[in-house]
Amino acid sequence: MRARIYQPPKNAMQSGRAGTHHWVLEFEPAAPRHADPLMGWIGSTDTQTQVRLGFATSAEAIAYAEKNAIPYELERPTEHRQHPKAYADNFRYGRREMWTH
Repeated sequence: MRARIYQPPKNAMQSGRAGTHHWVLEFEPAAPRHADPLMGWIGSTDTQTQVRLGFATSAEAIAYAEKNAIPYELERPTEHRQHPKAYADNFRYGRREMWTH
């Protein structure tokens, strides 16, 4: 019953970063998934994969895992750099791209 602690990435359908500042503890699947013979749905007998715990900081998630003797793997988020852009750069004299109009 190994756990994974990570910060969820931003939603690809939205430009904002809301909901990405918390930490999540998820359990890795212990049993493989299988197709139901009658309906064809994918299922598993492992109910731990349905558990998803949220924490405000990574330290809280690590403390919870260590208190309950859960082996864990911590995934640090990558740094996201913003590239400043200005609309006026489209009309700059020394721009690198050719004018397309």
